[in-house]
Amino acid sequence: MGDVIHALPAAAALREAFPAAGIDWAIEPKWQRLLEGNPDINEVIPIDRKSAAGIFGTIRKLRATRYDAIIDFQALYKSAILAYASGAPKRIGFQRAYAREGFAANFYTERLNPGGPHKVDHNLTLARHAGARNSTPRFPLSIRADDEEIVSRELAAHGICEFFVLNPGGGWRSKCWPPTRYGELHQKLTRNYRCRGVVTVGPHEGELAKQLVAAAGDPPPVAIPLSLGPLMALLHRTKFVVSADTGPLHLASALGVPVVGLYGPTDPARNGPFPSSDVVVRNPRYAETTYRRGDDFSPAMLSISVEQVLAAVSQRLQRLEAREPSVL
Repeated sequence: MGDVIHALPAAAALREAFPAAGIDWAIEPKWQRLLEGNPDINEVIPIDRKSAAGIFGTIRKLRATRYDAIIDFQALYKSAILAYASGAPKRIGFQRAYAREGFAANFYTERLNPGGPHKVDHNLTLARHAGARNSTPRFPLSIRADDEEIVSRELAAHGICEFFVLNPGGGWRSKCWPPTRYGELHQKLTRNYRCRGVVTVGPHEGELAKQLVAAAGDPPPVAIPLSLGPLMALLHRTKFVVSADTGPLHLASALGVPVVGLYGPTDPARNGPFPSSDVVVRNPRYAETTYRRGDDFSPAMLSISVEQVLAAVSQRLQRLEAREPSVL
């Protein structure tokens, strides 16, 4: 999810530079909803990787279109090989030293080192190389009326009006914050802000949500598993979000929702919430920047206290009221 969200401004910059161009986006079907209604994209091409027939069908479609150029923002074998198989004469990607899977760079005709600190800036480097100009980053996400209705029913069923969101998941355990601390945080947030807590639940994160709810006391937060469209509608309504470095954090940030990000093994300068008004909690003394996937809570994440997160929430909401500029 985060990879797609961080590439949206690059597509927007290309559209501004080439208003009449055909700009298509090849994407895994589970993330296709993020591109629905996007005015910068002509066609969204789902990549069917479940069978050989599906893969070759996607390649045939790409080759038949005869693209002038393909940009690979993901820098993985699966994306780089697809770019090569498309037959496009110009294939733009990152240098081997930067690519997530270094050998993928061999499939590009033009390789670049990224500029700027954030992943959004890195992707814009590729877009500018293809002819885009400097512009204000845009995240054109659309929320459907039927998704709004689903969320309205869920909230009404639990008697929830104003609420905040806690997202305890994070892909790999080493970049998550313990659910028991989220539970303690929930107790204090409900007392301080007099609104309910909603826990977002992703695939395989049900146990984290249960532990959080059990530790939260009374009134308990409500855990709501939602598909991507309703999740967007929920995040768009919330007062604020507290989350580690994971997709829902970046989705909330792109939607303009106040975010407090909890960071340990990943670098917030590169992977933090994009708006400078959002707040990041990270203890440099314990933090070692590494993107290795660990199965246990990292010392850096364990070093983050509930009191630090409470202070960060207060700081973020004060910035919202004052509309003042800020620095991570």
